[in-house]
Amino acid sequence: MSIKRRAAIIDIGSNSVRLVVYGGPARAPFPLYNEKLLAGLGKGLDQGGALSERAMTASLQALARFRHLLDMMGVTDVQVVATAAVREASNGAAFLQSVADLGFSPRVLSGEEEAMAAGYGVISTIADADGIAGDLGGGSLELVRIRAGEVLGKLSLPLGSLKIPPLRQLGPNGLSRALAQMVKGHEAWLREGQGRPFYMVGGSWRTLARLHIHKTGYPLPILSSYELASNQASRLMRMTAQIEKSVIKEIPSISSSRVGGLNDSAALLAALVRLIRPARLVTCANGLREGLLFQRLSKSERAKDPLLEEARAEGARLGRFQEHGRVIHTWIMPLFSDEAAADARVRHAACLLSDVAWQANPEFRAERGVDLALHGGWTGASHRDRALLAMALHASFGGGEDVPMPILALISRDEREMAISWGLAIRLAQRLSGGTAEALQHSQLSRQADKLVLTISPSHAVLASDQVQRRLKSLASQLSVTFGIEIKPLV
Repeated sequence: MSIKRRAAIIDIGSNSVRLVVYGGPARAPFPLYNEKLLAGLGKGLDQGGALSERAMTASLQALARFRHLLDMMGVTDVQVVATAAVREASNGAAFLQSVADLGFSPRVLSGEEEAMAAGYGVISTIADADGIAGDLGGGSLELVRIRAGEVLGKLSLPLGSLKIPPLRQLGPNGLSRALAQMVKGHEAWLREGQGRPFYMVGGSWRTLARLHIHKTGYPLPILSSYELASNQASRLMRMTAQIEKSVIKEIPSISSSRVGGLNDSAALLAALVRLIRPARLVTCANGLREGLLFQRLSKSERAKDPLLEEARAEGARLGRFQEHGRVIHTWIMPLFSDEAAADARVRHAACLLSDVAWQANPEFRAERGVDLALHGGWTGASHRDRALLAMALHASFGGGEDVPMPILALISRDEREMAISWGLAIRLAQRLSGGTAEALQHSQLSRQADKLVLTISPSHAVLASDQVQRRLKSLASQLSVTFGIEIKPLV
């Protein structure tokens, strides 16, 4: 599947009704438009109870607006899904009919379907995810065992953020006892999460991560793939027990509507950590909506690397020459053949993005590259990946010796030196080729013992300018080798 056309998901949840319109590559779709209303369909809803008239009216007004927006945008690929609140409500069917009257085709996800979508949402951004994913919504908690790109176990629990307070009122261990009772019969695959990551999905847990970033002074305020030690769950519980409004005001990205439930969400996270005993907590930006899109992909499309798909799309959008990044990647690869696969994919991404700052003022091209790498919407990148990418682009765009923050805090000195080598190799390729594929196809870069050799075919010997020699020298110095240029037919 390719999202050349725009695709939209409307998620009718227990807390909010949200519209997200996606564009970009199918393997790494990005939100073009995102809007939500905190309608509170699940508030006050007991098992078998009814959705309130106020909440339904507010939701339908938002959905009517969404219908009009989608028509104006020309979006026809629209999925409308409802989760726990509508699933449990006695008047859920009547509400869905009102949604259908607006021109939508809504469907209620079962708890199992909701868990599947959440699990695949995590896989869509962390392809090698291996652990337990937890998607906390207003009406339910989905626990999912994921490994090797597949969902292996799934469980939907009536433990959404709106349902936690009554359980905590039963005493200090009320929530933990309820959780233990609800997971009976599923302990075997839950135990597989021990020592592995726990992937946190959902707005409530992302808000906790935002708070943790603020409180700890972490240098990169990006939620996607933000990691915490598992013992930080109990710290978050203490942190949110008596949180002051002044603290929230310091963090504009935290919605005031979520503050009241933060301690309950932290309490559930702490209970899950005690039950599963994961190695660490990983915040995931993707969830149910992205999982629904991912499930529509073919096996071959699922196998693609999301970071490389994102970088390829961004490079094509901002670059001057089609396919130039791919050719650079092939050209510099012989110098780095012994690198780990995790590093090689980031180097590949740097090549695909090697032309993204050319429109900036020359004095700020390195800065533009760093900003894009650190703060871009790279759902397929860890924070380490972002820092490596930023260091490589900083070097490729002629950045000075000063290492920008927060790169210093995110990767080691050896990792910085590795990324600088990538950047200088890309910089050499750009100067030699002038952005054309032909120049690189008539030259080779190789490392022969302790010498860096640039071989150029006689038909293109004129390309060996003084500037090319200076950039070759810089790369050789970075690699601690000598250098030379040979004019002869390529082998």
